Amino acid sequence: MAKAAVLATPQERAIETGRQVALVAGASLLVALCARVTIPLMPLTLVPLTMQNFGVLLAGLLLGSRRGFAALMLYLIEGAAGLPVFNPTGPGGIAQLLGPTGGFLMIYPFVAFLAGYIFERGIKSFARAAIAGILAEISLFVGGLAWLYLFTHSLAKAAYLGLYWFLAAEVIKVMFAAAIASRWRRSRNETAAWQ
Repeated sequence: MAKAAVLATPQERAIETGRQVALVAGASLLVALCARVTIPLMPLTLVPLTMQNFGVLLAGLLLGSRRGFAALMLYLIEGAAGLPVFNPTGPGGIAQLLGPTGGFLMIYPFVAFLAGYIFERGIKSFARAAIAGILAEISLFVGGLAWLYLFTHSLAKAAYLGLYWFLAAEVIKVMFAAAIASRWRRSRNETAAWQ
């Protein structure tokens, strides 16, 4: 397979590069669309319940570590540039990156990388995807809560604002992302077996 890549014509390489760019940009768009599904939880917390995390996990699981990381870096660049990709309850742009939800946003590329990295190794099963999603979510909340701690100067307050309200929803998101990713891999393997 590596030999075929070396022998590829410039046109084939250009097509493959275009495909990779489209996948990364598409994943960035997926996360932006997921961010539109938002349930504000004020006055309980300034952190809204969104589908963004689901999009981030799905990008990492489906694209793998490197492309997942690239997609979420692109997402952050788009948001920092003022494009309306972040959840609509925040101020948008740099202000949203530096606001209470900034820790969650800034760690997204690493969350996608971790989910993809774990899922890439070994059998692409639902269990492996779920474990990858859970570990990626733990890293997400570590980053998000550390950022909230800077605002509140209290771990208890940070956990109240950024953790307790979200646990049940995050478990559901992880399970759905794992189910989609494992089914996608299985269908790709079945398609390859038929060819």
